[in-house]
Amino acid sequence: MTRTLVLGGARSGKSAHAERLAAQSGKEVIYVATAAAGDGEMAQRIALHRAQRPAQWQTVEEKLALAQALAAWRAPHRLVLVDCLTLWLSNLLFDGGTAYPDVGAIELPPRFHAERAALLAQLAEPRGDVIFVSNEVGMGIVPYGAITRVYADEAGRLNQAVAALCDRVVFVAAGLPLMLKDASC
Repeated sequence: MTRTLVLGGARSGKSAHAERLAAQSGKEVIYVATAAAGDGEMAQRIALHRAQRPAQWQTVEEKLALAQALAAWRAPHRLVLVDCLTLWLSNLLFDGGTAYPDVGAIELPPRFHAERAALLAQLAEPRGDVIFVSNEVGMGIVPYGAITRVYADEAGRLNQAVAALCDRVVFVAAGLPLMLKDASC
């Protein structure tokens, strides 16, 4: 069982790299999509991603219950590719139409903590190969607004926690992968 995290910025090539790794695995690929088409622009992005994936890959759409999806689909003969963790994080933060203040402390929804813990517990189980795609959002300026700062903080914490449990961690910039961790060596 191999667990891989592929990180990168927007349009870095991280999804394309993760998809190449999945295709090279020789296993049945289950693509878990966390995006939701909230507007026309996002619907176009989703359609483009779908069109670029091999036809034999099965797509599972899951906005919130990612650990449950992993539990259902992980198996020794499969590779589950999750794209992406930061969209999933955003879905959890804004599930139920939660409105956050521009300034001050932010209390995260209880489901956020439960789903995050469930994901990390599921990742610790040896049940089949998995590749996670996630945005690295902490390399720029500190964002304006309380919820944007909380999002950047939680994305960084999530990436660290997932990376700690993964066998391989790859950072992609300008389409070029840089191996950060490879426990198989």
